Amino acid sequence: MPRLFTVRAMVFSCVLLLAFVLVYPTLHSYLQQRVEVDQLRAQVEAARQRNDDLEADLRRWDDPAYVTAQARERLSFVLPGEKAFRVVDPETVPDTAPTADGPATVLDSGSTLPWYANVWESVEVAGETPVLGAEDAASPGDNGTPAPPAGG
Repeated sequence: MPRLFTVRAMVFSCVLLLAFVLVYPTLHSYLQQRVEVDQLRAQVEAARQRNDDLEADLRRWDDPAYVTAQARERLSFVLPGEKAFRVVDPETVPDTAPTADGPATVLDSGSTLPWYANVWESVEVAGETPVLGAEDAASPGDNGTPAPPAGG
């Protein structure tokens, strides 16, 4: 009858256990580092792809036609002699009746002037609009404050 636990079997199992204890942490670190290296390689590849996309976008800006198209699309620029039309979606804009109480503003006329011209014209319109009740409260050239009482 063979003995189940011989000295050889016990020594062999001790050697295997010792080998496992010594090799497992190193093997575990190696496998973990392999996963990290694969993830970093994927990140580097994604960064290179993004870099290539950005460089292609940068090269597009060297083309004058692309710059013109972007200015038209993003900033609503028009070339001299062209007429710009703005289509307003009736679903998104509430229907309001125009008011006839005073001069029409630049925004009402639908002009295609540059923004600074629109601002200046609105300042001019605001300066020409009379203030209600201002005739009896202040004289021309006054800053709008009532005069101090006489004799004081």
